[in-house]
Amino acid sequence: MDKNSILFKKDIPVHPTERLKGIATFVAVAEAGSFTAAAQRLSLTNSAVGKAIARLEERLGSRLFERSTRRLRLTDAGHAYHQVCVRVLEDLEAAERVLTADDAVPSGRLRVDLPATFGRLRAWPALLQFAGMHPQVMPHVSFTDRFVDLEEEGVDVAVRIGGAAGDAWPAALDHRALGHEELIFCAAPSYLAAHGTPTTSAELLDHAAVLYGRADGSASPWLLRQGQGPVMRQPMHGRAVLGNAEALVGAVEAGLGVAQLATWLVARQIAEGRLVATLPQLTTQGLPLHIVWQRSRAHAPKVQALIAHLSTTLHIGA
Repeated sequence: MDKNSILFKKDIPVHPTERLKGIATFVAVAEAGSFTAAAQRLSLTNSAVGKAIARLEERLGSRLFERSTRRLRLTDAGHAYHQVCVRVLEDLEAAERVLTADDAVPSGRLRVDLPATFGRLRAWPALLQFAGMHPQVMPHVSFTDRFVDLEEEGVDVAVRIGGAAGDAWPAALDHRALGHEELIFCAAPSYLAAHGTPTTSAELLDHAAVLYGRADGSASPWLLRQGQGPVMRQPMHGRAVLGNAEALVGAVEAGLGVAQLATWLVARQIAEGRLVATLPQLTTQGLPLHIVWQRSRAHAPKVQALIAHLSTTLHIGA
């Protein structure tokens, strides 16, 4: 069954006001975990909440909760319906805020998705700063390296390293470029003391390589550019191949070899002397960085404020 089909299973006329009351009550019960807690939150009686859920289940023709003496939990249909209802209530809240005098004040739940490593090291500190500036905003943040479907998963704003999935941005999304990564070659002082510091690309290729590994078992090549010439992809036999950026940095710090890494990833290690940048003439432009958001939510003050803040704090590269 399609997860949205439960919304229209029974063709029973319902006044829009009653429909919204049922949705709000259902979300409150799902998030509170019990009728009693939801009733307290909504200033209703337990009986009123129970009847509202019963009417909703009858109208939808599907059970939303599994009930026992010990706990109350969502059914599969309830999980699907909850995701839709949360987005409906958030969109309604945003629409109402446009018409109020408080429209200029960023507030409410703000769903943000960040790349795992870049998000933790660079974007999360910026979000903490943003949350301190806007105490009425409630950030809900996920960290993942997959391309999240913003509409499907109810994400307001995402930060992405790389372009659009399939090289085309969906019409429902808007985006802002924040520059490109800069890739440099670096190694630990102990490694360079033992093996020498490469001064040319030919010498570099004779050194042990620490490479980023993909999920299919392959390793990313080094990107080499001489002067203004084209970027060449140089496959390397890796001394170590790792599928995590922070683990890769740790391997280089431990002296396993030379790696080509983004400056945002190793700036602190270089500043502290734990890594040494080599061959500055081979610095190469890496992947682009973007802020992405749903066009339908762009009018919300919380979204506008976050886009403006991240545009200033996360700009990288040239």
